[in-house]
Amino acid sequence: MDTASRFLEIDVTRGIAIFMMILFHTVFDISFFGIAPLNVSTGFWRWFAMATATLFLLVAGISLVVSHARSAVRLSGFALTKKFLKRGAGIFALGLLVTLATWLYLREGFVIFGILHLIGVSVMISPFFFRFGKYNILSGLLCIAGGFFTRSVHGLVWLLPLGIYPASFVSVDYTPLIPWFGAVLVGMGVGEFLYSKGIRRFEVPHMPGRVAAPLAFVGQHSLAIYLVHQPVIILLLAVITGTNVL
Repeated sequence: MDTASRFLEIDVTRGIAIFMMILFHTVFDISFFGIAPLNVSTGFWRWFAMATATLFLLVAGISLVVSHARSAVRLSGFALTKKFLKRGAGIFALGLLVTLATWLYLREGFVIFGILHLIGVSVMISPFFFRFGKYNILSGLLCIAGGFFTRSVHGLVWLLPLGIYPASFVSVDYTPLIPWFGAVLVGMGVGEFLYSKGIRRFEVPHMPGRVAAPLAFVGQHSLAIYLVHQPVIILLLAVITGTNVL
């Protein structure tokens, strides 16, 4: 979306998701580096991580609907599809940089198909789903339900994007299409209810500027923040705790 025509509530919600992500990754790093005995694989923090990813992907789906509606005013056919292919490919390429960085830093457990890979692929294939409008909610729920099947199935490593992986597979960030693309689809369906044709269809409650402005700023720069937040967290933990995490 253009800066001049952004919906404040979308940026604020995305900003909240980013702050939730930073909080979880801080807790994760504290546990991963043995700074404190925190369990992030089960219980509250596991559910917090899933809620964070779900919120972020729902907003991504809503944003896709708004972007598509506005782009369709001046683009059509393959030109419109090409826009989302290029945007998704760019995000996926950043995901590959995350793959390289985590492989160099971690080796074991490095990111092969994390949330940036997922969002990149989701944006690239979104043109196939815009036509279904509100029915994407049903498609999304079916995709999410498929996750209950794939999580009990093991297979070859090249099936990782679909939620099927070798029994020995581990990763610090694994966000496969099944079930997580379902959250994007649900967001796209909800977006058709809330922002049909790129127009807000509801009244937004008043948000104090001192609260909304910083959240919106973070939401508008979510991709850049995502790329730099982990190195910053790790560096701060090293300085504050004196732990050798580098």
